[in-house]
Amino acid sequence: MRFPVPAGTAPALRAGVSVAVPQLLVLAADRPHWSMFAAFGAFTSLYGRNRVGLSRLVMQLGAGAALVVAVLLGVLTGLSGDRAWIAVGVAAVVAGLGNAVASAADWHPPGPLFLVFAFGAVASVPQEPANLLTALAVTAASAAFSILIGSLLRDRSGPAAGPKGLPVDWRTSAFCALAALTAGATATAAGIGHPYWATVAAVAPLSARGFTARLVRAGHRIGGTLLGLVLAAALLALHLDPYPAVLALAVLQVAAELTVGRHYGVAMLFITPLALVMNQVAAPRPIGGLLWDRGLETVIGGLVACLIVLGVRWLAAGPPVERTGHEPEGSADRV
Repeated sequence: MRFPVPAGTAPALRAGVSVAVPQLLVLAADRPHWSMFAAFGAFTSLYGRNRVGLSRLVMQLGAGAALVVAVLLGVLTGLSGDRAWIAVGVAAVVAGLGNAVASAADWHPPGPLFLVFAFGAVASVPQEPANLLTALAVTAASAAFSILIGSLLRDRSGPAAGPKGLPVDWRTSAFCALAALTAGATATAAGIGHPYWATVAAVAPLSARGFTARLVRAGHRIGGTLLGLVLAAALLALHLDPYPAVLALAVLQVAAELTVGRHYGVAMLFITPLALVMNQVAAPRPIGGLLWDRGLETVIGGLVACLIVLGVRWLAAGPPVERTGHEPEGSADRV
């Protein structure tokens, strides 16, 4: 008797394996501080789930290369004693250019979220010059492993190629840069411990298409994160050793991939503990402060995204005018 396999199972399993194996290898090498580099390289596996064959390979090669660049920029920023404020400006550039590349290459998932996350997390940690070579090697190797897994665990169906010659979405790219700059500056000025979480939360809703979809995505990001903190607190309270923690990461990654296409808010229930457990594997911190930072900065970032979306809508609508019966319709609906 055969049981139906839920849609998206193959991409979810690819993501779980791609996250777990590099993490286990760096732990076996007694280099837990490399786990951050390994994790961000593994994000390559999240791209191209809607493609097969050469089309997926090309997308993952592009995304993997971009993730390596984002990590290296994070290391360079982390070399400075003034890295907190430098990171705010560089994150805005990463968000804007990252979205430009993603739109032109038709990346799936769209937007610069993972690039901003990779840069911000690495830049938030003090770095040494020797870490440049380590970051390059570990991130690139992890990305290559993700691509290998993607070629072995293939989907049976899906488009072999995507659209070609897509224009760069400079408009949304500018919004992403503004959101990253505003949220990062707000969280940094407030002295909160992980400003890049606010940056990520501000950029994430802008990858959705349309006015309503972006506001809904922001609401899902905030609500799902706050509820996900409950699961995160329970997991962190177990004080898992590194190896069980990595297995938990793999399970959470699979769960997130199975749900993100169905309901973003539900996926955040798994993404939230995933991010926090990953943080603890790389550099353990007090649990209470970690949970507080994640919740508060997500609210800040989500509100920044909403303000930008609403502001753009207001600007597109223009000032009130007397109706004559001949004015154009629907301009604000294109926001």
